[in-house]
Amino acid sequence: MPQQELVGRTVFVTGGSSGIGRAIALELAAAGARVAIQGRSAERTAAVAGQLASRGLHAGTFLADLSRPEAPAGLAAEVATALPELDTVVLFSGADTLTGEPAGWSFERKLAELLQVDVTATMLVARALGRQMKSRGRGVVITCGWDQAAVGMEGDSGELFAAAKGAVMAFTRSLARSLGPEVRANCVAPGWIKTAWGEQASEPWQRRAVRESMLRRWGTPEDVAGVVRWLVSPGARFVTGQVVPINGGFRRA
Repeated sequence: MPQQELVGRTVFVTGGSSGIGRAIALELAAAGARVAIQGRSAERTAAVAGQLASRGLHAGTFLADLSRPEAPAGLAAEVATALPELDTVVLFSGADTLTGEPAGWSFERKLAELLQVDVTATMLVARALGRQMKSRGRGVVITCGWDQAAVGMEGDSGELFAAAKGAVMAFTRSLARSLGPEVRANCVAPGWIKTAWGEQASEPWQRRAVRESMLRRWGTPEDVAGVVRWLVSPGARFVTGQVVPINGGFRRA
């Protein structure tokens, strides 16, 4: 991949304060892009912003709790005003219903949280900023799905994430038709990626993650970030309306 292939680009990454979103923000900065990030935690968002600023590539910081119904529209308006030159949007903010207090929530409460953060916020921010980029004549939108949404997984979490991420995947295919040809829109569908939940998952889940990858290992946030870097680059200029699995080759064992 050419070095600094994203020089001159201005990127906005939701969920950029931790996990996969953080890895994406830093990877796109490594490619030369100016990167703005959204986060929910002021401390963690400031830490990533500091890393970007140390490279001279910090384009802005936006604090927003996307679980609040009014937050997505407010965030999109704030970003549109602050970054009129925006040409790349990466939407990786997601509700964590697997760790901490939310792990004990009811199915209904988890569903409401996932639909608000992962689906509604993604759709509203993508539509608003996608139209802004279309009016400027160029742009890229990347969303986050889930590889097993296409095949199904047993249990409450499987049902919840399949519904939420399946919706994002379907939405992105339609968004690409709405925004083209000026703006490309693609969805990445990570598999077993070792983020916060993966670090503390029980031994049976650890074995399952390794067993269900043809490469026999967990994925990393950096594995996802590398694919996103390519998808937003000129090298992917003829790729749109696609869902790209990032799972080491999923297999049913």
